[in-house]
Amino acid sequence: MTAAAFDPYAQLTATARHQFLYALNPLAKVAGFAPAMVLLVFVRDLATPAAFLVLAYALILIGARVTPRLLALLLIGLPVGMAAIALGFSLWVDAARVDESAPVLTLGGWTLYSGALLIGAATALRLGAIVALALVGGLTTSGSDLVRASVQQLRVPYRIGYTALAAFRFVPRFGHELSVIRAAHRVRGYHGGRGPFARIARGWGYIVPLLAGAIRHAERVALAMDSRAFGAHPTRTERHLVPFRRRDAVFTVLMLVASAAIFLVFFPWQLP
Repeated sequence: MTAAAFDPYAQLTATARHQFLYALNPLAKVAGFAPAMVLLVFVRDLATPAAFLVLAYALILIGARVTPRLLALLLIGLPVGMAAIALGFSLWVDAARVDESAPVLTLGGWTLYSGALLIGAATALRLGAIVALALVGGLTTSGSDLVRASVQQLRVPYRIGYTALAAFRFVPRFGHELSVIRAAHRVRGYHGGRGPFARIARGWGYIVPLLAGAIRHAERVALAMDSRAFGAHPTRTERHLVPFRRRDAVFTVLMLVASAAIFLVFFPWQLP
């Protein structure tokens, strides 16, 4: 047995030195942005969510592993989604609320005002900022570490935490079993033709074997948990520890200070 086999701490993702987000406690990345995400729900200006969007992008691009998929999400996916939300909300705004602003487009008796575009843009920026702040922790945290940190630091009952973790791990298992079922159908020549109806028929044929595999997997998980006396005691020992270190506290405080500074500088505090 090597010394690594006795290491109680959770294994970190292999990253470069500057990709610091992976080495932080998951709760630090939640606590650092949770107040800002809650307050962003109530802001209505453009500058405040835009500043948080820039902060989240900077943290992700500097502290996370930048892959082509991540770049596509940040530079194409999120902006396109925000543009669609902005356009949709601007079309739904009551014209009577913004009829004092300049008209931008007129089609018959319907007019699109610049005030409606500002409301749509503010809503899109607000939602985009919340999503981007959530991605700071979501892209650099595994579900298992989040559960372990919640059990160890927040004192969440392990019966709840590890049961949820077992449920989350059902999803990739179902994906694997679905691929096996599809391969088995192709080997047996169960193509069923082409077109939408044939696709629906093939999908219906996957339900029964997938359900049977899910039941078998659930039984095995239940037996494994029962054999390890899961739930028999109020606490359990942890094989992997996710400690809350000094750097986690520093990151949390810095993000809270940065959030407060953004609200102080960019939020329009003047009352109407």
